[in-house]
Amino acid sequence: MSKPTDFVLEEAFDKLVSEAELERKLSSGRPLRVKLGIDPTASDIHLGFAVVLRKLRQFQERGHTAVLILGDYTAQIGDPSGRSVTRPRLSKEQVESYAATYVEQLHQILLPEPLEIRRNSEWLAAMDIEDVLKLTARTTVARMLERDDFAKRYAGGAPISVTEFLYPLLQGWDSVQVHADVELGGSDQIWNFLLARQLQEQEGQEPQVVLTMPLLVGLDGTQKMSKSLGNYVGIAEQPSEQFGKLMSLPDELMPQYFELATAWDLARAHEVQGQLERGELKPVDAKRLLARTVVDLYHGDGAGDAAQAEFDRVFRAHARPEDVPEFAIPAGELRDGRIRLSRLLALAFPGPVPSNKEGARKIQQGGVRLDGEVVRDPDLAVTPAEVDCRTLQMGKRNWARLRA
Repeated sequence: MSKPTDFVLEEAFDKLVSEAELERKLSSGRPLRVKLGIDPTASDIHLGFAVVLRKLRQFQERGHTAVLILGDYTAQIGDPSGRSVTRPRLSKEQVESYAATYVEQLHQILLPEPLEIRRNSEWLAAMDIEDVLKLTARTTVARMLERDDFAKRYAGGAPISVTEFLYPLLQGWDSVQVHADVELGGSDQIWNFLLARQLQEQEGQEPQVVLTMPLLVGLDGTQKMSKSLGNYVGIAEQPSEQFGKLMSLPDELMPQYFELATAWDLARAHEVQGQLERGELKPVDAKRLLARTVVDLYHGDGAGDAAQAEFDRVFRAHARPEDVPEFAIPAGELRDGRIRLSRLLALAFPGPVPSNKEGARKIQQGGVRLDGEVVRDPDLAVTPAEVDCRTLQMGKRNWARLRA
């Protein structure tokens, strides 16, 4: 006999607090308010966050309201979850620019209705010091130090700002403000979500059900997928970029990606995993299947085959991509009319080259070319006119046509 919670329990998830509460709420017959918070801290939504978005869509498909919280206020603080150091603060302008791209990308996965998009600055920006003090009185420092990441930092003597202590309280207050019945998120958010339940009970609300999803490991094979770590695949990236990145995936991560990144049901994912284990499917062919599937998912049927053909043309024949994006050299980056090539790499390819130092290292390794010629000097500085219309290449997947 089927249960109202089957769509949750029969698909991938990490923790559920609690099944009995969720079954009771789903059986009530009323549309639930299912909350998902996202802090706009980068320009791309990646495959890791898409795992949670697809779970939210499953609730939408059953008539429940997706309450999407754009954390435009909390993003300026920075979520300390899983962090060993304090996050750098973002400006309001940075957050606003990221939020605009997020809304556009979210519609690639979520249904237009029933959907409620809120910004937590609606209620957090209006709080005065008295409101903040009342909120901080709702928990204790001892409770905060129960968090694994805070406990490790405290034990190791690493600084923890008072602002970071505020973050989970503010995130929990979002649940109070929108009267969340269910909250979704990554498994690293479980402590924050449980604190939100406490705040709701203190306000006389029925506590939210907590449903967390597994964290997708990034392309580096070790840490969770993250824009700041450069180990991500963005859902809005070009098909050729998505395909090429996924072809670099470590073989041991393929089962997790088939399960979490393809939108397949578990039976289909396990079928392909079984073919891999029995040797019926070669790892390289499985990786191609994965890459085609993900590209089709975000760019439409047939896009995966086209991206595979382009990948083969570029990487097997060592040809230049047909569509090389242009990169205009910012005038504000020039020093005495010149710019170091290592800096250009960091500006043109911010994911794989997060700093000027890393750009210099890429040059020293011989992985950087201008119009096909290897660049060897890490201190090379050029004028915009010298490189105008020339092609900058780093590795096999990163190309840019420079413009003065």
